[in-house]
Amino acid sequence: MGWREWVTFPDFGDVRVKAKVDTGARTSALHALNINVVQKNGQSLVSFELRPEQRDDGTAVQCVAPLIARRSVKSSNGQTEERLFVSASICIEGRCWPIELSLTRRDEMGFRMLLGRNAVRGKYLVDPGRSFVLGK
Repeated sequence: MGWREWVTFPDFGDVRVKAKVDTGARTSALHALNINVVQKNGQSLVSFELRPEQRDDGTAVQCVAPLIARRSVKSSNGQTEERLFVSASICIEGRCWPIELSLTRRDEMGFRMLLGRNAVRGKYLVDPGRSFVLGK
């Protein structure tokens, strides 16, 4: 795969997001707004709004995913932030598997998603000199 690829989330209505593949990041991060923890049948779920298109605040997808954990994450600017982690299936090139995602605001970042090494370990090799190797 290249350093940026399109990914799809079947759990969120097959929404497609352009992701930056970052093997320097252990975990994956997804741009999310209006994040709330809710209880349903004794299970903690996270509801949030996903805006999958960069520079398009009009398109919003309402999502719900199981809460896995609350963890501190050190961002690329060196600041530590407490984030909620959820579980969701991801599909790339027709292959689907579950990954962990931290939810955070990525307004200032170039990509709405960061695909970390844990999500692609053992599945893909990354060629940092290429983009969109796997197509749309």
